[in-house]
Amino acid sequence: MTSAKTAKAATPAKGRADKARQERPLRIGVSARLMHQVPPELGFRNKSLQYIEASFAHWVMAHGAVAFMVPAVTHDSRHAARHLKVEHVVQELDALVLQGGADVAPETYGQKPLKDEWRGDVVRDRYELALLRCFLSQKKPVLGVCRGAQLLNVAFGGTLYQDIATQCPSAHEHIDVDLYDQFEHDVTFIQGSPLAELYPKATQLRVTSIHHQAVSELGKGIEVEAVSTLDGLVEAFRWNGDAYARGVQWHPEFHHDRHALADSSPIMLDFLRASRVEALRRFDAGLELDPREPGAPLLLSA
Repeated sequence: MTSAKTAKAATPAKGRADKARQERPLRIGVSARLMHQVPPELGFRNKSLQYIEASFAHWVMAHGAVAFMVPAVTHDSRHAARHLKVEHVVQELDALVLQGGADVAPETYGQKPLKDEWRGDVVRDRYELALLRCFLSQKKPVLGVCRGAQLLNVAFGGTLYQDIATQCPSAHEHIDVDLYDQFEHDVTFIQGSPLAELYPKATQLRVTSIHHQAVSELGKGIEVEAVSTLDGLVEAFRWNGDAYARGVQWHPEFHHDRHALADSSPIMLDFLRASRVEALRRFDAGLELDPREPGAPLLLSA
């Protein structure tokens, strides 16, 4: 017969076992957009802003993951870098998504800007490159969107067209300032690529187009997964290295409820599943302090 003392002692152990079986949501880092000069009407006098575009965060969160913006350490906050290294930030997260935004600075890929307005944001480049390299060194997935895809290519030694209209005059328009996210074009998937396998019923789909820069020379280990149907410019790629890294030139986060455009779910689900596989590997190896097992991403209900 089990004594009352033994039964009481067993209760906490059972509680710990139950706790160990609990799941946590995936923790996805999102690089910040940087606004160095804030318009006075926004009410942030002599301040700078770092932010996530709402639909971007919602694209991650719609599948049950939690989006955490990772602030950049800039010139006015260098003391923070002495106490919190990028490795410490990456250790707390399962994967990274790079947002769109300002041009990648030509100096980041060894060139000079052809025009002053194409000088880009080298501060953001350095911050995001440090992040993505640290995530990949820890074998944690990285997904780049628009500017994020371009920066991924640059990270592996590739280059960019600073301006499509100037350097690729035979290309079709890839940006319309007035239409913005309503401007669209078709992309063609490279058959047999992992991206094409995510869309098995289509070889060509319609996407948003909001970019005047584009991938020029491919980085080392970069394999093209989709191209612009009309002019062949690179629209999606994947790194063939030992960690998950994919870039898409369009904005899947803008496709929600727009049924004429490519479904954004397969790309995010593939990324989150890869994130969970790596998180589970670390969990099983005892590399995670959180006792909860990383949970699976959620499918969107019909």
